[in-house]
Order: sequence, then structure tokens, then C-alpha cells
Amino acid sequence: MRSAGRHPTPDAPEPEPEDDPETGPLRRCGVTRERDHRGRMLRFVVSPDRVVVPDLLAKLPGRGIWLSARRDVLEIARTRGAFARATRGNVTVPADLVELVQSGLARRITELLGLARRAGQAVCGFQKAREWLVAGRAGLVVQAADGSWDERMRFLSGVKDVGVVAPLPGAVLGVVFSRDYVVHVAVAHGRLAEALNIETHRLSGVAGQDGLIERADA
Repeated sequence: MRSAGRHPTPDAPEPEPEDDPETGPLRRCGVTRERDHRGRMLRFVVSPDRVVVPDLLAKLPGRGIWLSARRDVLEIARTRGAFARATRGNVTVPADLVELVQSGLARRITELLGLARRAGQAVCGFQKAREWLVAGRAGLVVQAADGSWDERMRFLSGVKDVGVVAPLPGAVLGVVFSRDYVVHVAVAHGRLAEALNIETHRLSGVAGQDGLIERADA
């Protein structure tokens, strides 16, 4: 299985204000200065009272500050004045900014799973999810992060070319499907599966846990 790759830690960055317009698919990270697709990055805005606010859906008004979805990048931006430089003014950065982003991404994943369930695009449970998987209906498999490793591998046995992620514990997955605990979820091919895959990659980077991405070939 392929795990998400590790990134080098930025060395004493000197971020410059972002002068690029917010058009097109690419954005420049305010810390590393690297460009990436906006869907894989994190946007922040400054509220009217000059507080830095995560904009995980990239829809809030105001000039956006874009950062790579990596824990080390967020910590550097929080502690070394990257937001103030990007906005050319004093700002208040919440001390728990990383945790706010992490919890927001986890909430976003549960919301997407709920949408998939209500749209008939997601099923849970070993038997039902396995049927979708074997039949080629699953565009993404979501498994409980705290589920039995042996059981999770047994579920995936003999199946290739499907993305597998484990972003949330089984109790949280269970809430989405009105159960006490869920280990296996199959999500149909389509935009919701793609969005879940992207959000798990962002959460993996912010959490600093490569294990959230077990097989990233969706």
C-alpha cells in the first residue's frame, strides 16, 4: 500500500505578501512559496476585528491567505508572523489555530459522508460495503482509524485500484450511519468520493499522520 509522502520542514521562511490574484486553480503557499492546486491547500481570511479565520470551503469574503495543508507550515505561519506579512498589518492568530483547522476538516468529512449516505452513494457494514467493492461500485473506501487492522485488510483482500482512507474513529463513523460503531464504508464513484479523498489528504497533512491515507490511488 502507498502512504502519503513526507515533506521537508521549511527552513526559516521569509514569506512575502501574496500579490497573485485569486483566479485560476493554483495558489501560492504563504510560507513555502510553492504553488499547488487550491483544492489541496487551506485558505484563511482576516475578520473585521483582525482575527485570522480558517476558510475551509474557500468561500468567505476578503483577501485569501493560502497555506499548504501541513502541520509544520501552519505552525510556522502561526508563530512567525506570516499572516501579518501577508495582510500588511497586525492580526490576532488563535493559539489553537491548528486544532481549529483539524477539527473543521474532520467535521467536513462527516458532513460529506452524511451527504453521500442520504444520496444513496454510501453504505456501511462489512457485507454491504464489500459487495459494492467487489462489484466495482466503490470509488473510495473509508475505514475506521481505530478498527482492527486484520479485519480492515480482510475487507480489502483481492481488490485493487481503489482509494482507501481512515480519517475518523469508528464511533464517529457510526454517528453518520446511526450505528454505535462502523468500520467499513464504501462510497460510490463521483464527486463526493473525490471530495472525501481530498479532505482526508488535507486532514492527514494537518494532523501530521500519514496513516490516514492507506492507499491513495482513487
